[in-house]
Amino acid sequence: MARTDNDTWDLASSVGTTATAVAAGRALATKDPRGLIHDPFADPLVRAVGVDFFVKMIDGELDEALFSDVAPERVQGMIDAMAVRTKFFDDYFTSATADGTRQAVILASGLDARAYRLPWPSGTVVFEIDQPQVIEFKTGVFDGLGAAPTAQRHTIGIDLREDWPTALQAAGFDAAAPTAWLAEGLLVYLPPEAQDRLFDTITSLSAPGSAVATEYVPGIIDFDPQAGTDMTSTARDHGLDLDMGSLVYTGPRSHVIEYLGAKGWAVTGTPGPELFQRSGLPTPPEQDDNSPFGEIVYVSATLN
Repeated sequence: MARTDNDTWDLASSVGTTATAVAAGRALATKDPRGLIHDPFADPLVRAVGVDFFVKMIDGELDEALFSDVAPERVQGMIDAMAVRTKFFDDYFTSATADGTRQAVILASGLDARAYRLPWPSGTVVFEIDQPQVIEFKTGVFDGLGAAPTAQRHTIGIDLREDWPTALQAAGFDAAAPTAWLAEGLLVYLPPEAQDRLFDTITSLSAPGSAVATEYVPGIIDFDPQAGTDMTSTARDHGLDLDMGSLVYTGPRSHVIEYLGAKGWAVTGTPGPELFQRSGLPTPPEQDDNSPFGEIVYVSATLN
């Protein structure tokens, strides 16, 4: 189903399904004996959502026909990609708090468990923003697990198309204090003008010394939605209700690094293959040219 201006979702539908897919990737990466990341909550969160496809994925029970035309090194490369992505943003938060930042905001938090699994310094406040039903579900799972956050966790159940800055400030956000912002796996699901508006808002709410991290996906500009639909067709044949072609927004949009730079941020872009090299992992085979995610630049920036 194509996106609309007022569409909503839970963790088993629409954009929410991609959040569960990411958590399934983190669960698989956590099981990897190389131990690049450790997210003990990814597995139980995916099981709680209950999408059969993803439960079978983390249990290694998916039909082998799914991967009959995919080289084993590419399958491993996809798991490794989630590991290096997760580690990049984990390290980003660790670095920000080491520099004295005690306030973090996770936008479109999905099944992100960082408020429960990272070693936050005493006094750190983590704000999570997502659809109300997503926040409510995840909080309920954590409560059922008896898990306690490792930071002061404040949740804001609101759509990012609504007045989330006011809701954030009502929850105790301090715009005068440096903030570490995270927009992980978010931008491709925003229309181009909404991407600009997001960074404009982040900048307006950020004190000097604040940081922001996200990804830049150049291929989304000229990505063919039909290619996204085809990309997930095999999974749909195996029961997964996911059509990437209908979820992402394509067409011209601002270059993230240049846009943030013009707003006064000192920006660093790290290509995906460099993250593999940093972690001592083999660079995965090049993806098909039709993939919108074949080239990803991981972005971190500090406000001067």
